[in-house]
Amino acid sequence: MSIKSVAAKLFASKIYNNTQTWAKKPIETQQKVFKSLIKAAKDTEFGKDHHFDKIKTFEDFKKQVPVRDYEDLRLYIDKVQLGQKDILWKGKPLYFAKTSGTTSGAKYIPLTKESMPYHIEASRNAILHYIHETGKTDFVDGKMIFLQGSPELIEKNGIKLGRLSGIAAHFVPKYLQKNRMPSWETNCIEDWETKINAIVDETIDQDMTIISGIPSWVQMYFERLEEKSGKKVGDLFKNFNLFIYGGVNYEPYRAKFENLIGRKVDSIELFPASEGFFAYQDSQKSKGMLLLLNSGIFYEFIKAEEFFSENPKRLTIGEVELGVNYVLIISTNAGLWGYNIGDTVQFTSLYPHRVIVSGRIKHYISAFGEHVIANEVENAMKTAMENTNVRINEFTVAPQINPTEGLPYHEWLVEFENEPENIVTFAEAIDDAMRKQNIYYDDLITGNILQKVVITRVAKNGFQDYMKSQGKLGGQNKIPRLSNNRDIADVLKKQ
Repeated sequence: MSIKSVAAKLFASKIYNNTQTWAKKPIETQQKVFKSLIKAAKDTEFGKDHHFDKIKTFEDFKKQVPVRDYEDLRLYIDKVQLGQKDILWKGKPLYFAKTSGTTSGAKYIPLTKESMPYHIEASRNAILHYIHETGKTDFVDGKMIFLQGSPELIEKNGIKLGRLSGIAAHFVPKYLQKNRMPSWETNCIEDWETKINAIVDETIDQDMTIISGIPSWVQMYFERLEEKSGKKVGDLFKNFNLFIYGGVNYEPYRAKFENLIGRKVDSIELFPASEGFFAYQDSQKSKGMLLLLNSGIFYEFIKAEEFFSENPKRLTIGEVELGVNYVLIISTNAGLWGYNIGDTVQFTSLYPHRVIVSGRIKHYISAFGEHVIANEVENAMKTAMENTNVRINEFTVAPQINPTEGLPYHEWLVEFENEPENIVTFAEAIDDAMRKQNIYYDDLITGNILQKVVITRVAKNGFQDYMKSQGKLGGQNKIPRLSNNRDIADVLKKQ
């Protein structure tokens, strides 16, 4: 065993014990975070506008600080962008993480000197928990790759701007620099297809042991490796045994990955976002990811079914229940307050508090009152694929409200790697799984309001072509698993 492996085990034990200290006291831990956030920001413009000096309890906070999304907070963020100090958080942020998406364009999420270390520590601690539980350390001596955005940053009014993954590249510890790939020059390539080819060239003859990234883009990397070498990824990288991912559910991709690799490998799921690093998988034996309650983030939870009501109840960590779909609301040491990040979560365990990401509050199908969420369609696809040779590259789901004939239906647009022997039987398996999960959907099928699932095949590379047409190929971008409209579906069907 190498010196680095021995050191990793010792460090892993220390981090595990530190984690247990706060994980066993969730309410107390969150209360300390809450008080520290309010105290630190009471003299900021936001703190003064919302009377932070008078806030003593969570009840006080709810009265003073409404739930907001990015657009609601934009007045303050615009001032920060202009270089003004002490607006949302003391001083100026170190960075703005640029992320896609609202109706008015890109979002600029502040990262402060207080918040940034937690992003780096969470990624590290996820691996250390894996080491502590499994005892596996061989991978620490091999090469590691993290597929990410360009680390090149621009500066505006004293604040650096870039993609979160590119910003994080500046914080890679020195002891990992020699092991990390690709090269800085390759990482700076903006065009994703050019970049992925360069990454293949740099890594194809290396001893890769850890590979990390969003599954859809790692899949593209694996496919290019196989095309160039004619070998399975696992034959190229004989010591590759750990895949680290986030952003989307891995399960729909698992069969395709295992085919590309040629064997099973361990995986660690992460829940990072520009707004904060919220959770990571701390155990290979337990479902869900450990919610990080001691990382400068105070969490609130609103039941998804109540979210759009006039006065939804805002809950704290001590009030959550298992299996309920919650909208995640955060207040952070980067200056986000009562902020709706748009993700929904469900708790898989309490004490410790573990979650799965169940979807996006704006990404759902309820064209007929069925309230279908991403977690349900992903579970249905996984169930239908079990005990079959079916493999998929990507899929998305949309309602078809006005079919040319027959009843309306949910259309599943699927890019198959390996098609089912009988597409109708496969669709029925998906439909059955959906009905078992969602009583509203079952009622619509039983009541002849909807017909069963209809599957539409998408041509090879159809989803990649769609993302390229939207200027979102690679990086942290991902296809919405489902939509309440046909914007994506209609484009895919025209290809």
